[in-house]
Amino acid sequence: MSIPGFPTSSDIYLEVDGVRVAVVQSYTARTTKSSTAVEAFGESEPVATVPGQAAHVIELTRLYATDEAIRDGVDFYSMKDFSLVICKPDKKIIYSDCQWSAIQESASIGSMVLEKVTLVASRRIETGV
Repeated sequence: MSIPGFPTSSDIYLEVDGVRVAVVQSYTARTTKSSTAVEAFGESEPVATVPGQAAHVIELTRLYATDEAIRDGVDFYSMKDFSLVICKPDKKIIYSDCQWSAIQESASIGSMVLEKVTLVASRRIETGV
């Protein structure tokens, strides 16, 4: 039973070319952005700041490959340019052009479970549902 308003594992998933390849139990997202101060001659403090690019780093916990992905022989280690989709009651968040930066694997024989995967995404998009 899921609690309304809270994402479940079916609401958080990895997608490659529009095909769901794994469901995710939970995630933690961190977005950082660097800014550059604009200094002017004779001023004791910066006169403005210029925003830098955002960097999105997402840590996923417990990824389960879908049956279709297992049949197709999914290889998480060679995946690139995939998306993370997070469905919430009032919006959908999509991190796209993802690359993995770390994978921690722990599973029994024959299962396709990854304990932790850290992703870096180039884009974050929010859409209304």
